[in-house]
Amino acid sequence: MRIRVVAAAAAGLVVAAAAIPGFSRLTAQQPKSQAELRKSFVGTWRLVSIDGGSTQTVRGQKPTGVIYYDANGYMAAQIQPDRPRPKWTGTPSPEQALEAFRGYTAYFGTYTIDETAGTVTHHRQGSLDGGAVDFVRKFEFAGDRIVLTPVAAPGSTNPPTHLAWERMK
Repeated sequence: MRIRVVAAAAAGLVVAAAAIPGFSRLTAQQPKSQAELRKSFVGTWRLVSIDGGSTQTVRGQKPTGVIYYDANGYMAAQIQPDRPRPKWTGTPSPEQALEAFRGYTAYFGTYTIDETAGTVTHHRQGSLDGGAVDFVRKFEFAGDRIVLTPVAAPGSTNPPTHLAWERMK
């Protein structure tokens, strides 16, 4: 008898709660887990274009690159400039090494997604350069493409850079 009373009371609470305006919206909008959010990112993406920003002279008109996201939260990115680069055999001179380094991006680490802010953060664990550890990017999906736009530092006057990537199949 006691079980029936408890079950009836619980059913009554559910019905009463469902009658509260907006209750179904509140329960339906639970935050997604990182594993759920990652599903849209997982895969290998080919660089399609880089628009805006101030690195075009360093990278050339048509840089190439790949970015990779896995389901466990790991990522890696590389971008190679489209411009004449030095060639050498043996150990490069300091000038040759600097010219090979200039405009090349390479790093790996983990990533987290903030759905509310519309950002993905690349937590760099290894990189070609010694810059900032975390890269925060606004993201926008359009079919099999994703556009990543670095979040500018407060007070920055540089034009935004938009990196368009296409999912590789």
